[in-house]
Amino acid sequence: VFVTGGVASSLGKGIIAASLAKLLQARGLSVTIQKFDPYLNIDPGTLNPYEHGECYVTEDGAETDLDLGHYERFLGLYMSKENNVTTGKVYNTVITKEREGAYLGKTVQIVPHITDEIKRRMMLTGKTGKYDIIITEVGGTVGDMESQPFLEAIRQLQWELPEEDLMCIHLTLVPYLAAAKELKTKPTQHSVQTLQQSGVHPDVIVCRTEKELTPDLRRKMALFCNVKPGHVIQSIDAWSIYEVPFNMMEEGLDAMVCEHLGLETKEPDLSGLKSFLKKLKNPTKEVNIALVGKYVELQDAYKSIQESFIHASAATGCKVNVISVHSEHLEEGNAEAKLGNMDGILVAPGFGERGLEGKIVAVRYARTKNIPFFGICLGLQMAVVEIARDVLGWKDAASTEVNPITTHPVIDLMEEQKSSRIKGGTMRLGAYDCRLKAGSLAHKIYGKELISERHRHRYEFNYYCQADMERAGLFVTGKNPQTGLAEIMEMPSHPFFIGVQFHPEYKSTPEHPQPIFVAFVDAAIKYKENHA
Repeated sequence: VFVTGGVASSLGKGIIAASLAKLLQARGLSVTIQKFDPYLNIDPGTLNPYEHGECYVTEDGAETDLDLGHYERFLGLYMSKENNVTTGKVYNTVITKEREGAYLGKTVQIVPHITDEIKRRMMLTGKTGKYDIIITEVGGTVGDMESQPFLEAIRQLQWELPEEDLMCIHLTLVPYLAAAKELKTKPTQHSVQTLQQSGVHPDVIVCRTEKELTPDLRRKMALFCNVKPGHVIQSIDAWSIYEVPFNMMEEGLDAMVCEHLGLETKEPDLSGLKSFLKKLKNPTKEVNIALVGKYVELQDAYKSIQESFIHASAATGCKVNVISVHSEHLEEGNAEAKLGNMDGILVAPGFGERGLEGKIVAVRYARTKNIPFFGICLGLQMAVVEIARDVLGWKDAASTEVNPITTHPVIDLMEEQKSSRIKGGTMRLGAYDCRLKAGSLAHKIYGKELISERHRHRYEFNYYCQADMERAGLFVTGKNPQTGLAEIMEMPSHPFFIGVQFHPEYKSTPEHPQPIFVAFVDAAIKYKENHA
């Protein structure tokens, strides 16, 4: 099942793909999703979040598009490096094969060589036989030059495969013009015409809209876009992305797919998701939590963290107001104004020097005011720097990422990273084990001794200062059993002060919220109650 988009980006192809997959999974089918992105980067690992939003990391260490996070959260399944393909990966494979002599005597061209490689990757996941249905989302919009090889590959597959084995769903925008007080269908018509000019014919059109589509508008679009009556459906704005599967079920999208593909299934059971939404909509408490980072004005930059708070909200029965605090604008003089009414402070991950001093200010405020603190990756590292400077008096304490000549390199480049000259895909990536210290806060939170979490970093806590850090009250309570790498650090004298080198947000789902986020929200609730 292919999901394409037109008119505008950010319409929610990933959410539609994930919602359809959830419905088909709830019918008892085995489903996976893959994302094909048209940009030339090998992966989004070196892209600025302003360019592409969050870089999501899978269990096997692939740096991928943030939509794979939605796929995992909706399906409760782990994605892998095979689930995200870029034009860069495709061209890299074809050019490498050309250099090795695979095409001797042939002129290497977009058609057939690039399109053959795209088709091979589109069909690769299905060769395992593990899945009844594979949903393939194509990034960008149909009018983009970069998307043409992907559309050509779909056209060829529509020609090569039996009609009942392949289906195309096209997502478009039906804008509401306030001045005219009406919805306009022309952008959808043009979008579908552009898709059809590429030789791809949609079986279902999903219309992203703010207002209800009338039966007349649906019939009009079905007629002009050459799809079956009833196969024009709406995706209306929802209160939560987790309501979209229910909206799509009401529109009959999953039933259309099953009918087209000739699949006999049971009715979908979404009781788990329904229970989650009921809790989410009926909180009995409310807290404010500061998200301190340098990309906070961009909602997709910390997408997994935002979603983890939503999952923790339902688990605790508490509405979590995530307040964005730009670390570049945070300093000692305005810390009280920006953080004074917070019930918890999370210092976000990131790279580079910009905004670091503001993160250190946030750590100091949380530590000295006994506000619940949670640091992720760089957030943990800045907690180490802050305590080294303020408690131990090492005024030039820093990470060697930003100060290579500091006399107190409390955060340093990982040993295996020192010889690496290539930036893309060379960090410590993917899932690694962590052994928790008995009786620690982390051990109480997880309720077990050995855990596994995902990583994305180059720098780590420098063990030369461990004894000094313990003297200052900060202890290593989680270590990688193979390397001894510090994974978790805590301050037992503080009501709730924990930093982690990994990214716990990547594994949180609505039905299995991440334990540290739940414990952090609980700590924020207690803090608010104690300061009421």
